[in-house]
Amino acid sequence: MLNFILQANPVTDTIANAVANPASTEVSVTENISYLEFLLKGGVMIFPLILLLFFCVYVIIERYLSIKKAAKQDVNLLNDIKMQLKTGKLDNAIMLCSRENTASGNILRSGISIIGRPIGEIESVMEKTANIEIAQMEKGLTYLGLISGIAPILGFIGTISGVIKIFHTISNTGNLNIQTISGGLYEKMISSGAGLVVGVVAYSAYHLFNMMIDGFALKVQKQTLEIISIIQEPQNGN
Repeated sequence: MLNFILQANPVTDTIANAVANPASTEVSVTENISYLEFLLKGGVMIFPLILLLFFCVYVIIERYLSIKKAAKQDVNLLNDIKMQLKTGKLDNAIMLCSRENTASGNILRSGISIIGRPIGEIESVMEKTANIEIAQMEKGLTYLGLISGIAPILGFIGTISGVIKIFHTISNTGNLNIQTISGGLYEKMISSGAGLVVGVVAYSAYHLFNMMIDGFALKVQKQTLEIISIIQEPQNGN
């Protein structure tokens, strides 16, 4: 009986494995670049988008701090003012409003300082003051609305201009291959992606600040009604 001993051949095994697993033979090429270098591949439109992003962040920080400070409300302030009004101490009530140095305090002070005039006039003055304070809070938000609309358009323009250059090069050289097209397109799509990111940031901040201002306006309306009801009490008694 003959025993055949098959000795493994390294070369044969390597070829067999390559045939069985073709995916393992693919060569992976990784380009090591930084995020900034990758971003700058988006073309010339990347530079105005970067400027818009920095300006957008500045407006967001400035508006947030300003709105947060102006919309700050003391829970006990309204109760203290109501107590002073019920006892007829108008000067103390005005002093309490001035001490807060907030939009809510300014609105209440504008109405309390003219107590004695017709209720309709008091309401009108407080409403006008509220509109002025809200307008101050909304100052600068138009920039965010503008950026949210312009940034995606700039990114799209950068992509379109890049695509035009790609096909212009192809028409001149006659060299049409998937590597040329895909390589150029991915670089130009960076511009669109960056524009969308900047636009989303500005759009989100714009509506978030408007929500904060709307909430403040609702609270101010409630406070105004409470103050008017306190002012009307002596008149109803009379």
